[in-house]
Amino acid sequence: MANSLSFEEAFEKLEKIVSQMESDKLKLDDSLKLFEEGVKLTKVCNEKLDEIEKKMKNLLKNLNTPNHLEAQ
Repeated sequence: MANSLSFEEAFEKLEKIVSQMESDKLKLDDSLKLFEEGVKLTKVCNEKLDEIEKKMKNLLKNLNTPNHLEAQ
């Protein structure tokens, strides 16, 4: 479920969970379930950000290679 979400979808769900937990209208068990889901969504967001960071570093690395400069 969570891994198939885009970063934006996971982050939006995470924001909704935070709002629900801040409302003080939840039972303890419900809060725990939401917390668990939030932890999973946080992991998804971090993994997506790590992927993007690696891609950006790779692009910047390739940009500065001599082969790239010769092609211009």
